[in-house]
Amino acid sequence: MELQPNYYASQPKSFNTHHHHKNPIRDHSEKSSKPEVVNHSTPKYITILVAIIRREIIIVLDMALQASSFLCASCSVSSRHQRGNIAATISLPKLRTSTLSLPKLPTRGLVEELALSNATTTKTYIEKQSNSPKNNTSSRLQHQANDSDPMVIAKLYAIMEAVSDRVEMHRNIGEQRNNWNSLLLTSINAITLAAATMIGIAATSSIGAPMMAVKTASTLMYLSATGMLLIMNKLQPSQLVAEQRNASRLFKQLLGQIHTLVSIGNPTVADVKEAMEKVLALDRAYPLPLIGVMLEKFPSAVEPAVWWPQQRRRKMKGNNGKMDWNGWNGKLEEEMRELVGIMERKDKADYLRLAEKAVKLNKALALAGPLLTGLAAVGSAFAGSSSLGAWATMLGVVGGALASIVNTVEHGGQVGMVFEMYRSNAGFFRLMEESVESNLNESDVGRRENGELFEMKVALQLGRSLSELRDLPASSLRKGDAHEEFASKLF
Repeated sequence: MELQPNYYASQPKSFNTHHHHKNPIRDHSEKSSKPEVVNHSTPKYITILVAIIRREIIIVLDMALQASSFLCASCSVSSRHQRGNIAATISLPKLRTSTLSLPKLPTRGLVEELALSNATTTKTYIEKQSNSPKNNTSSRLQHQANDSDPMVIAKLYAIMEAVSDRVEMHRNIGEQRNNWNSLLLTSINAITLAAATMIGIAATSSIGAPMMAVKTASTLMYLSATGMLLIMNKLQPSQLVAEQRNASRLFKQLLGQIHTLVSIGNPTVADVKEAMEKVLALDRAYPLPLIGVMLEKFPSAVEPAVWWPQQRRRKMKGNNGKMDWNGWNGKLEEEMRELVGIMERKDKADYLRLAEKAVKLNKALALAGPLLTGLAAVGSAFAGSSSLGAWATMLGVVGGALASIVNTVEHGGQVGMVFEMYRSNAGFFRLMEESVESNLNESDVGRRENGELFEMKVALQLGRSLSELRDLPASSLRKGDAHEEFASKLF
């Protein structure tokens, strides 16, 4: 219900008699200062006080809302609307309100201040961290990666894809040729032993027609075994398998080298050319075709395998104008020269000697197998005759048995694979010799590989610790050539 404009005139007379010519607010404040209990029968005083307090709170909030940027405009509008409703509903005497002088708040919001402070702190932290030695290295590597030519990186990734494909090709073809070796060995031995058994059965038979059929079948089986042996001994499947295994391993090694160059190096056009030369050198060293470009399986002179291009002169490393020996010193150079002599006299020479023995044995077995099966075929053809029957039968049976033994020793023992292993090991030591000599022959130490890093690589490749590698030249001088120690402990 809406109140009358003159609120106090509408009150009962009893109320006016007690408070005649008095301000109700001041009277109420005087009574409230006394220790008397407030009369709860007049709740309208409390309503007026609540309205006054509410009015002051609304004024303060209104000023705060105008200064702050966090509250939306709709809240401010609703607050003003609510304040107007109260003023229209209750008619109060005008009170003197003191104007609060609040400091002018900045227009930038709290979120913007926090963001600015956070950005300043982060910038200071990054500047401190960028000056640390750990981050100097990473930033330098990142700078080198950014300075690299994108076309050079793209070419190196293309070479990596080709190398990865070659790894799979050599692995798959190696497995296929290993299956050839097993299947041909089993088949030829089965044919040879079956033919020898048939000759023995024919020798015990006195009937003409069955004996002739068995002799003919045995002769044909020996001839087919001879032809298969000639092809198998020419190809040497076990040696082909060893070649593909070495090629797969070396292509994997090259793939890791290119990946390392892209990751932590600063590749150039010269690096792309060098990677291409290494890929082509591996293709020449371990060809995939069998006709025309296949490696010689019985060479007259055994040479170490060569799967690397000619050693190139390395690019100059920057030293910022400081005198730097790049990890090299006179003692290290002398140790490396002595190490080259040890590998030349002991390791490489020993593996070449073993390779020559292996190729001689393989050649003898490759000739003996087809020869024995051929003689067995001749014996089976003359078995049962009046003059040479016993000797022909013996030649057919014994020749077939010996041919199976020779075939098993040659291909079951994988003599060709052993020869390829020795040849590859000799090539490994020749590569190490050329690598050491290329560094020692370079007069500019800035173009050499880092001496400490190179020494560690040589020690790992020879299966020795750094202390053992450094003691090797001295121990070889004490023991002499007769009791000289091998440089490698791996193989």
